Amino acid sequence: MTGLAAVQARVAELRALVEPARYPAALPATGTAAASTSASQFAAALADAAPGASGATAGAVATASTATATSPRLDESRSIAPGSGVTAQDLVAAAKKYQGVKYVWGGESLSEGGLDCSGLVLRSLTDLGVADGVPRVARDQQRLGTKVPSLDDALPGDLLVFNGGTHIAIYVGNGKMIDAPKPGGHVGVRDVWAEPTNIRRILPQEPVAAAPATHADASSASRAAFELLAGGAA
Repeated sequence: MTGLAAVQARVAELRALVEPARYPAALPATGTAAASTSASQFAAALADAAPGASGATAGAVATASTATATSPRLDESRSIAPGSGVTAQDLVAAAKKYQGVKYVWGGESLSEGGLDCSGLVLRSLTDLGVADGVPRVARDQQRLGTKVPSLDDALPGDLLVFNGGTHIAIYVGNGKMIDAPKPGGHVGVRDVWAEPTNIRRILPQEPVAAAPATHADASSASRAAFELLAGGAA
């Protein structure tokens, strides 16, 4: 097989890894191990077929190919711990326990001296026992759950993302949010200061119990029933 043909064959294999539905014929017969091997072989074939290519170029292709074949993808439609019984209101309450804690970039526990914005989200979910698989940084946390169209539709416990993922907060309700704002600041409840660029619902709302019937309600129902019977008798 010529150098060009070898490259074309490997390209077809790599496409099968990335887009199996579009290129089913070239998909390797085995699973993850075959995927990783195929990606490595593709980089090697490219280096062999193109002797003029630099080692740095071949290395970059190998790195990118391996990452494509093995890196997990975040599911943009999953909620946190479905069926766990944890609610969005629980998340708000967990975050409020950290009010007054100092902002520390990269902080995700009090042992680090404080919390940053995404650290507050992760810490609160960890306290609730539902942080398994939750990403560390805001730009990845904004892929969790389901998208909420606008702030008008937001509910307590939704995640508010700003500037495409540079900041994240937890919506409290009534135009308020709780976050770890910036260096020199502290975790606290404050006004939502801008329209979020993304809003994610990651936990269900707490069920609302039906209000018990009052004596007045019972009296009204009895009166209505009596009037209906009296009218029928007439």
